[in-house]
Amino acid sequence: MKVMIMGMDGYLGWPLAMHLSARGHNVTGIDNFSRRRNVEELKSHSATPIKSMSDRLKAYQRKTGKKLDFYEGDLTKTDFTDKIIAEEKPDCIVHLGEIPSAPFSMIDVEHCNYTQTNNIVGTNNILFAIKKHAPKCHLLKLGTMGEYGTPNIDIPEGFFEIEYRGRKDTLPFPRQPGSWYHLSKVHDSHNIMFACKIWGLASTDIMQGVVHGIVTDEMTSDDLLTRFDFDEAWGTALNRFCAQAVIGNELTPYGKGGQTRGYIALRDSVQCMTLAAENPPKDGEYRVLNQFDETYSVNDLAKHVVKVSGEFGIDAKIWSIENPRLEKEEHYYHPDREKLPALGFKPTNDLDAELRLTIPKLMKYRSRIEEKKEAIMPKIKWRG
Repeated sequence: MKVMIMGMDGYLGWPLAMHLSARGHNVTGIDNFSRRRNVEELKSHSATPIKSMSDRLKAYQRKTGKKLDFYEGDLTKTDFTDKIIAEEKPDCIVHLGEIPSAPFSMIDVEHCNYTQTNNIVGTNNILFAIKKHAPKCHLLKLGTMGEYGTPNIDIPEGFFEIEYRGRKDTLPFPRQPGSWYHLSKVHDSHNIMFACKIWGLASTDIMQGVVHGIVTDEMTSDDLLTRFDFDEAWGTALNRFCAQAVIGNELTPYGKGGQTRGYIALRDSVQCMTLAAENPPKDGEYRVLNQFDETYSVNDLAKHVVKVSGEFGIDAKIWSIENPRLEKEEHYYHPDREKLPALGFKPTNDLDAELRLTIPKLMKYRSRIEEKKEAIMPKIKWRG
């Protein structure tokens, strides 16, 4: 299968590219390296010393004998996106080429507009190019469980049956996004669903939980590592806690710490996206998959990090701080997860087992975290 990965330089894109290539797929990547620049803007960097794309490609080919192709470019540029899809005519596009940070989108109007323009315009350019040049291409789009918010009812996979005033219908489940970033993802979902309806495209929208971890089977040496962010905007809660533990800082859950979400290990995210890519929907179908291993509150996450850190001689402590976000801190949370297991998904490790891989790897790069530790504590506030 010919696969094009939008955002191949990113946290998910690079390990997915290697994994799909290892499975025999022909992989081409696209990126404009904005993630590197956006993290630097907040005076941070990856805990892992990631290589340039040129060095990554050479290292992968040297170690495996396989080649990954790559284009540098901006998906919001219509001519560029149209040209690469016309040239490659992929069987599947995995679209990871979006700005994935709620706090970053909440800084000010410029960051809000940048996030929404990048995400919505880039996705629309892909849709129009697929329609024009590769109408049988499967668009595998990375969404987020954050689109759903935290409703006081169970969360289905995209759609639910509702009865109202004596009539029934199957409708998209209501979205309750919690940031300008999450709103951009909702707009993407609506636009993709509409494109499938009017053009007969096939798309999978993966509502992914929060990703954590740093290790996949293909990362056989440090020159093949993916990035690991730990700052307030780009580091997910669990990854931040691991970084804080490694440098001896208190773990800092926000507010009451009851905020509950779905979490998934990096290796399992790669596994799920591979299953979805290799098992496409039918023409005209807009398919939604909820992608996560288990649900945890942020307090639970902190306790797991304390426990596993102790196994490595780290005496981690928890210090709850004021919540900079506008969100429910105690709530019901019960999302469905049936479609990916039906395709064969089985979580690789439990949370503690994955932490036992993450924490010692980060200990190796403790000095890089120390160097940018001021970027961890929150300064971006939802209320301004």
